[in-house]
Amino acid sequence: MTWSVGAGLEGRGVILTGATGGIGAAVAKGFAAAGARVMAVDLDQGRLDEVVGGLEGSGHIGVAADLRDLGTHDALVQRAVTDLGGLYVLANLAAVLRRRGSLDEVTEDDWDLQHDVNLKSAFFLARAAGNAMIAGGQGGRIILFSSQGWWTGGFGGSVAYASTKGGVTTMCRGLARTFGPHQITVNCVSPGQVHTPMLMTGLAPEIYENMKKQTPLGYVAEPEEMAGPVVFLASDHAKYITGSTLNVSGGFLMY
Repeated sequence: MTWSVGAGLEGRGVILTGATGGIGAAVAKGFAAAGARVMAVDLDQGRLDEVVGGLEGSGHIGVAADLRDLGTHDALVQRAVTDLGGLYVLANLAAVLRRRGSLDEVTEDDWDLQHDVNLKSAFFLARAAGNAMIAGGQGGRIILFSSQGWWTGGFGGSVAYASTKGGVTTMCRGLARTFGPHQITVNCVSPGQVHTPMLMTGLAPEIYENMKKQTPLGYVAEPEEMAGPVVFLASDHAKYITGSTLNVSGGFLMY
């Protein structure tokens, strides 16, 4: 047997949210290359069709959904079970960031939007997916996305965003305890700086340059560098890892 970072994912069903973002599209390619069947979820059907159309293999689908509508979650999960031949992985990358120049500029809508997408929907979708995995009886993998902001408190007007990621990191541990007896692992990937539109929107150039200087590896990561860690956590190689937060920050943080 050829050793593969995605061992055990061949033919497995994967729900991937935030699939049209920079990191999401790279992760979709990683799962497809590992032989998984991907349900790509995001807001724009046209962009989803582009992502799905570029994936290796067959059986992939793109589904437009606003995850803030909690009533869509059970239907998404059931469609994955039916159309992908089962659900083994949820990789929840969907997130929004609104930068504000000062704390006084943060509105209630800013707060609610980021918490509804980044934290609230993550919980309810993970619960729905976990329950489907329990019903399937084959175990599973739930992978959430945190951020260096869970530890640092955030930079460049992202305090509200960072608070959501602190919640995701803690929630990951609670879900891992709940789903562990069913052989379902729950882990977080915590990127540092990644060159995506989310990072760059509203970010002052001097802050960006300072990020590079503070990173021992000396550069801002490309989205493709996040795909391997996600696929690894979904694979058979990581079956004894749960409740962890995987630091993928180029040494920006060390823990």
